[in-house]
This record gives sequence, structure tokens and C-alpha cells, in this order.
Amino acid sequence: MDAKILIESFAEFARSKNVDRPTMIRILEDVFRAMIRKKFETDENFDVTINADKGDLEIFRIREIVDDNSEDIWDFDKISLTDAQKIEPDFEIGEEVYEKIELEDFGRRAVQMARQTLIQKIKDLEKDILYNKYEEQIGEIISAEVYQILGREILLIDGEGNELILPKGEQIPKDRFRKGDTVKAIVHRVDMLNGNPKVILSRTSPVFLERLFENEVPEVYDGLITIVKIVREPGERAKVAVESYDDRIDPVGACVGMKGSRIHAVVRELQNENIDVINYTDNLELYVSRALSPAKVSSISVNADTKRISVFLKPDQVSLAIGKGGYNIKLASKLVGYEIDVFRELNEYEEEDVDLNEFSDEIDQWIIDELKKTGLDTAKSVLALTKEDLTRRTELEEETIEEIFRILRQEFEQ
Repeated sequence: MDAKILIESFAEFARSKNVDRPTMIRILEDVFRAMIRKKFETDENFDVTINADKGDLEIFRIREIVDDNSEDIWDFDKISLTDAQKIEPDFEIGEEVYEKIELEDFGRRAVQMARQTLIQKIKDLEKDILYNKYEEQIGEIISAEVYQILGREILLIDGEGNELILPKGEQIPKDRFRKGDTVKAIVHRVDMLNGNPKVILSRTSPVFLERLFENEVPEVYDGLITIVKIVREPGERAKVAVESYDDRIDPVGACVGMKGSRIHAVVRELQNENIDVINYTDNLELYVSRALSPAKVSSISVNADTKRISVFLKPDQVSLAIGKGGYNIKLASKLVGYEIDVFRELNEYEEEDVDLNEFSDEIDQWIIDELKKTGLDTAKSVLALTKEDLTRRTELEEETIEEIFRILRQEFEQ
């Protein structure tokens, strides 16, 4: 293989990868200088000129002419007068000899080694290009095509044929892809394993949800609305805290869109993940109250030392605060940065409870049995009803019911 073929093949690859000309020349020069050092032990007195466009290569060995008896005659950059005059008869002492070295002078083995070195340089360059390209895109959304589905990951290819990886742990649990599908994801990270770049994508990262909002909500993209924080349980639920520095813009309304048009596009991409968009505020209690939406909070107690918040709600709001699978309270805790403990707000009769059998010395046993038939077995369960409710549910007379209420209330008053 001659120099022209070597240079042209490398230049063609370099151009296909958008490698700039100085980088291309530097790599070629490194390869040829390595050949020179292999043969002559040094390349300090060699001039290497490469024209990548034409595939031309010129290598000149530069040496100063010295007297045949000079002590410097063995220096790498010196040549005796006798040897110099073999190249050009009219050379004189003190002049410089530019001796052209042909690629064939290095020998077939050296040329083959140079070819292998150049191939390796090409591969290394390709890896560097891939690594640098995707490292600059970390946190950005890309689209790629599925070409192989494995047990623990999905392999995709980008528009240039590069392999990308979407691990199982970075997939939304409801994701179902087939070969040929186009997948949206963010570039999560780029790892270098044994010299090979591994581009890892993610669909579960909060950043993926943030980028989707930027795509669907112009105010977010333009910076008029700021996404303060996102917490997710991928495929199930997410909470997004937003704020606007312009009082004329409703950040929640802008993110949701007319009739939910904007947020629906995001929800569909996330496999129907339930997204709560809330207004961010510095008021911690108000922030917690909004974070627990759709539950309505009655009161809040904050312990800054332990980073815990006690939230009190009416009985019918507790399940809403906790949410299906506990996701609502879990995400609310992550959003505000405090552990949230939910408590059922007690009415005046719920602070304590007593079994009805404890009143057998004041209330006849048959009356207690009658109450138990209707599912009332504690004092507070009876007091939670009105006199009319108890009359309707039992066959007891009004006077008896009034007496029962008096006895039970007296117990709690004590």
C-alpha cells in the first residue's frame, strides 16, 4: 500500500465524520513520524509534509554537512562531506542536506504496521467523536430507533448508526417497544468502558420530564416559567413545582394548557403518568398543602430540627393524601424535602375510645347487645351518630337513647 492510498482512505473517513482538517493532518503526521522513529530512533531532524486533498506525502531528512574527521559525525543531525557528495557532488561543509525519504524505504513490514496504526487511530478517533458528541448532549432529548431488545436493555441506533443503550432501569415500567420503533429519551450519561464509549439513555429521569415540558410549553422554553423541582415515580405519578416572575403569567395554567392540551402530550409520552403541576412558594406550610393535592389539609405542624412535618386531615382526606400505592405522600415528601406524617383529625369524641362492655354496670346488657347488632361496639362509634340515626338503626326508645348518650359523654368529660 503506497502513501497516496493510505492518506486518501483516511481523509475520506475523516471527512465523513466531520473531522476538521488540522486534526486530520495531525493524525497522519503522527503515524508517519512513528515510522521515522522506528527506523531512525528520532524524528527531530525530519520534515513531514502532507497534502490530504491530493494524497501527497513528502518526508525529508535534514542533516548538516561536517568534515569526515569531525567529532560530531555520529550525531543524528550530521552527515560527513563524503556521504553528502554522494547525494550531490557540489555540497560543501556547513550546508544542509535535504534527503527525500520514500515510503518504500521503510520496508514493507513498516508500511503494514503504519497501516494498522492508522486503522487504530481511525477507530480511536471515531470513539472520541462519539464520546464528545454525546457528552455535550447529556440532559438533552434525542430520538433513536430500536434495533434489538434484550432482557436487561434495549439497543438503539441513531441517525449515524451509532449504538445507544436504554437499560431496563431507565425505562418506564409500562414501556413496550418493538424493533423499528422510534424512542424518545434523554442522554443520561456517557461511560467509557475499556476504551469504548457507552451512551446510556433514560426515560425515568426527572430531566426527561423537564425537557418534555420545554418542548410543549413555550413559556418554559423561553424562561418565563421556571421549573423549580420535579419528582417522579415513573409511569405512575409526578409532581412538578413551577413559578413565574411575571405576575401576568399563571405558571400552572400555562403548563396545563387549554383543556389540558399541553400536559396531555407529556402524559401520553410518559405512558399516562399522572402529573400534578403546583405553584412553588417559599411559604413551607402552603407548599406542603399544595404538594399533597388533591387532599385538603386541615393543619400542619413543622419540626425543622428533625425535618418532619405532621399533617392533619379530615378522615375522608387521608386516603387522598396518601394516594394509590402511597405515591402521593411519597412524592410530596421528596418535593418539599421533609418527611411528611399524615394524621387523621380527631373530633371531640375521637381523642379516646372505650368498649361498650365497659359500661355494663350503667347500661343494661341487652341494650349493649342491641347496639352491637348494628355494628356499634365502642363509645365513640355511638357518639358519632345523631339521636335520629340511632333511633332508625335500633328499636330503642328515645329516652333510652338519651340516657346512653348522657352516660357515654360523661365518660369522656371525665
